[in-house]
Amino acid sequence: MILQPIAAIYQYALTPIAPFTWFGLSTNTLDLLATIRLCLALRQIRESLKREYYFRRTSNVDEKKDAAIAAIEERSFVRNALTTLVVVYGGEAMICPYLVVPASFTLSGSTPLLYVLVQALVEYIPTSLVPIPSPNIELPLSFLDGYTRAFLLCSIIPPIVSSSPVADVSGSPWALVLSSLVIANGGFFLANLFSFLQPTPLALSTPPELLPYGWTTTDLWCAPLVTGLYATLTHAQPFWADVHAVLGALLCGRGYAEALSAGEEMKALDPETARAACALVLAGMFATRTAKTFRVGPFKKGTAEKVKTN
Repeated sequence: MILQPIAAIYQYALTPIAPFTWFGLSTNTLDLLATIRLCLALRQIRESLKREYYFRRTSNVDEKKDAAIAAIEERSFVRNALTTLVVVYGGEAMICPYLVVPASFTLSGSTPLLYVLVQALVEYIPTSLVPIPSPNIELPLSFLDGYTRAFLLCSIIPPIVSSSPVADVSGSPWALVLSSLVIANGGFFLANLFSFLQPTPLALSTPPELLPYGWTTTDLWCAPLVTGLYATLTHAQPFWADVHAVLGALLCGRGYAEALSAGEEMKALDPETARAACALVLAGMFATRTAKTFRVGPFKKGTAEKVKTN
């Protein structure tokens, strides 16, 4: 079965590793890879925005418009580290008070410290050595992104919601999908809202999610969708067990509907197998997004034009 190798990789990647185990920490390979990936991606975004800034500055011949462009600000490590922490924990800080659940960064400082340390190492990379995003780099990393995002959406967010002391919240499917949407996207929303990634001083700006067609961003809608898929497969809440039964009746036909009417219940998948299925779905989504962004494979311009003329 295709999901078994994915589940096996998770078991290996979630095993605590040295030297973190020497200090009693449970940091694992997946944590380390996710941290490096995010810190390096944020550095790439900042360098890209800086190049765009210089291009606008040099190509603008109108003195009045040139004066309206904010001057560049010297970056400090504190701002870069704070940006990383906002991206990672911003969504959690937004939604946890409403779930009556303490945010993870208030319970342990090991993971925030890991992000700060990795960000410090990434800052030492010369600008000329920071890789420019390309399909040869981003397409393989799409599978890593699928693994790390599935762990967030399947193994971190549902337990946060279910641990709420308020019964109406812990058993609410709406609270689950809303928490997934906010936790997965709230950090970048805040970073873009306050221009943390821009080379200019902090200022309010419209996040991409609020711009026209911003809602079509894959990262935005895949979070509640995949968390809902995981909850449906594992029956995380009674509502999702009913959804599983209805979908089974619709997809499997009359025989399955008769089995349900006879009192047989739809069996839930174990969490590891369900998470592996979600990782596979997310990897496909992110690979498709990368292919569309860089116009490779079936998304090449020539191929698209040929399809339109057929």
